[in-house]
Amino acid sequence: MNISKLKLRTLCIEDEVSFRQAVEKFKSEEPSFHFAFGFDESEPFSKYVEKLNSWSKGDLIPEGFVPNTFLVGIVDSQVVGRVSIRHCLNEALEKVGGHIGYGVVSGYRRKGYATEMLRQALPICSSLGLEEVLITCDCDNSTSMKIIERCGGVFESEINDSQFKVQKRRYWITL
Repeated sequence: MNISKLKLRTLCIEDEVSFRQAVEKFKSEEPSFHFAFGFDESEPFSKYVEKLNSWSKGDLIPEGFVPNTFLVGIVDSQVVGRVSIRHCLNEALEKVGGHIGYGVVSGYRRKGYATEMLRQALPICSSLGLEEVLITCDCDNSTSMKIIERCGGVFESEINDSQFKVQKRRYWITL
């Protein structure tokens, strides 16, 4: 494992096979994790890539979404994870979603990729004009807590809401 090989970048058409494999791995997990927002497996992959590019420009954003940048972590041409950077917060994101969400494909976990993807995402957030970012995680996800704290996350609070199976922890990172 060499985290220096990890490149965080926009999704490309050439990533299709590896990306679809990542989506399938996440769907099969318990609990399942939403790896690819708005991904319709029946549509041509090029349409999905176009959709993500438009969302990053603030165009054609679905209801309840905000402008966002979807990036994949690539190691040796394989999608090992993803980062979603929300350019601003709406009410739901302010409560539990935050500015940054990330996930690493099983088989690539516990190798430092999540920490490295988050580290690489922070300067991108700064380039969007953000001065601080909110990141949340489940209270029972000690791995994610450590990742956020390693990247400068300062714990703010816990959210206990009956709509969630577990409480959420909220962290802020000053850029």
